[in-house]
Amino acid sequence: MEEIYLVLIFLFVLFLLLGTGVWVGLALFGVAYLGLEMFTSRPAGDAMLTRIWTGSSSWTLTALPLFIWMGEILFRSRLSQDMFRGLSPWMQRLPGGLVHVNIVGCTIFAAVSGSSAATLTTVGKMSIPELRKRGYPEYMTIGTLTGAATLGLMIPPSLTLIVYGVAVEQSISKLFMAGILPGIVLAGMFMAYVAGWSFLRPKEVPTIANRMSFSEKLRESRFLIPIILLILVVIGSMYGGWATATEAASIGVIGAFVLAAAQGSLTKETFIDSLLGATRTSAMIALILMGATALTLAMGFTGLPRALAEFIESLQLSQFSLLMALMLFYILLGMFLDGISSVVLTMAIVQEMVIGAGIDLIWFGIFIVIVVEMAQITPPIGFNLFVMQGITNHEMGYIAKTAIPLFLIMVLMVFVMIFVPELATFLPENMRGPRG
Repeated sequence: MEEIYLVLIFLFVLFLLLGTGVWVGLALFGVAYLGLEMFTSRPAGDAMLTRIWTGSSSWTLTALPLFIWMGEILFRSRLSQDMFRGLSPWMQRLPGGLVHVNIVGCTIFAAVSGSSAATLTTVGKMSIPELRKRGYPEYMTIGTLTGAATLGLMIPPSLTLIVYGVAVEQSISKLFMAGILPGIVLAGMFMAYVAGWSFLRPKEVPTIANRMSFSEKLRESRFLIPIILLILVVIGSMYGGWATATEAASIGVIGAFVLAAAQGSLTKETFIDSLLGATRTSAMIALILMGATALTLAMGFTGLPRALAEFIESLQLSQFSLLMALMLFYILLGMFLDGISSVVLTMAIVQEMVIGAGIDLIWFGIFIVIVVEMAQITPPIGFNLFVMQGITNHEMGYIAKTAIPLFLIMVLMVFVMIFVPELATFLPENMRGPRG
């Protein structure tokens, strides 16, 4: 019973601070300080400073700002226009037509961004005006884009997977590899939904204005070559064991600069804006991570994670029952917190449960990312809903409604992952070299 009171006190203080508008990172610091002062004999200040410095000086974390910077550079380049020009000739003949550009475009940009918001903004800038001009239904344009942009959280380089890997002390490179096949499968399921829509409502699919020959399609595809080469170099260097995640991120930043320069979009203003954007995002995530580190320390001294893990174990839940409970828990939590905050806030407790249930931590990283993706498109705090509202000025309820089919597909993907775990474990288990 004592542990339940502790949980209630921690949650009350946390939501009180968040409700007053305090930043997530500072709210976590506040809960950690209260826990150490009230329920342990440790000096809160010294203990927190030591643990925060140890956690923040991790070399693995250097990959985070580098991947963010790479995405910021490409976000400010002419990538979006080139992607639409290269993809549309191949997509327009598929069932559902150019709506597939939303999904394939998000899949490609996710592989150089790591952020669902950046993916949504970049692909949205290119596809929404074009699809509207060609007469595609607004609900399909908005819904598929809002849902497919969540692939930025799964397909490497994923910021959420970096944060998760640091929190549970797992190889970032292996987590990146684990996200590739599930990301491709999920993108395929989204495309199957678009194809199904075209068969059920063929009158809503605009007719193709002009057909291109195969040679013309190949000629237009040259605009995709630079970005695909960058993806292959970044991911291939990790999979081949030639580079760690941090080294691959450095290669990605250099490649992004070269690509932007070749496009003529690398200016002094672009450079400064990309650097400031990366700094703001990195600082925000770093503050959350430091707060979570302090909270993990406080929980460890109170014995709360161990006690809760023992309580869960005493319930004799099967792996499937535990995963279902965690899925519902993270969907509810994601209604009020962003994905990274949800992961770092809960991992101190959840990790013990997962290990106790015999669940592979690499596989669980992909599971948790899929569930966090769902939270990106669920009101009231679904982050992708806010971004899409800013782009289109549609009401939040309308955007959420258009994304419901994509949400249900993600739920289906969770079950696919549970029954076919090799989707997430095959590539990490067959990576070359021991590099992390």
